[in-house]
Amino acid sequence: MIPRIDSHQHFWRLDRGDYRWLSPALGVLYHDYLPPDLEEYLDVASIDRTIAVQAADSIEETRFLLSLAQTHEWIAAVVGWIDFEDPDAPATLADLAQHAKLRALRPMIQDIPDPNWMLRPDLAPAFDAVEQLALVFDALVKPPHLDSLITLARSRTNLRIIIDHGAKPAIGRGRPSDRGFDRWASRLRALSELPNTCCKLSGLATEADERWSADTLRPYADHLLACFGPERLLWGSDWPVVNLAGGYGRWWSATLDLISELSDTEQARILGGTAARVYGIEP
Repeated sequence: MIPRIDSHQHFWRLDRGDYRWLSPALGVLYHDYLPPDLEEYLDVASIDRTIAVQAADSIEETRFLLSLAQTHEWIAAVVGWIDFEDPDAPATLADLAQHAKLRALRPMIQDIPDPNWMLRPDLAPAFDAVEQLALVFDALVKPPHLDSLITLARSRTNLRIIIDHGAKPAIGRGRPSDRGFDRWASRLRALSELPNTCCKLSGLATEADERWSADTLRPYADHLLACFGPERLLWGSDWPVVNLAGGYGRWWSATLDLISELSDTEQARILGGTAARVYGIEP
């Protein structure tokens, strides 16, 4: 039986003090979100396992998530963080990778001013270590980063890359053609032609305005499906960030609408099978 996996969710505890982006201005997000807060939503959607993804650029954040995964069996994997610029990054990663549930690394590229950052030569030792340890590279990128990501994926064919949130297209208001849809779509198509890439069907709702519906997101979801197919597309809630866009339940219902024309087997792949395969999660 294919497990149902939420491939992208977060936890945080404010008193840890390393969430530099998280402020009272973010309203509903500005309080603790821990495993008991998520469990009710997992039950409603019949989610078997989750993948906890870093939300702070610190080693302490990675250790925090690994500690939660140690005590909650349903947290099947952790996407952590290391400083790719640190000359000791390979040693740090080797130490963290002793924990069986560390399956991926995610630098917070969307917050780095240089769109070509990932191509810097001094990052090569860190990328080498990710490859050697057979870990996944979660790419937290936006459309301006896609050309560099294509270059990275082409030059590192052994690096398994998962594109987070469909690369955060600018959905918002107006027609797709007004928001750079064609440029975004062409880059995603180019990435999908590279066999070492996958993509998450996640985060789209938070890129839309508050009036979004499944139909608002459909051109984007349909393009991701056309590019990557069910075999390389992973569903994620992006909880609790999704609370800015109506919450877990609203996005879950929209997802079922967006994939409703697929076969049961294809839906099962998007809702868990692909995540299990790519992140190496046992049934």
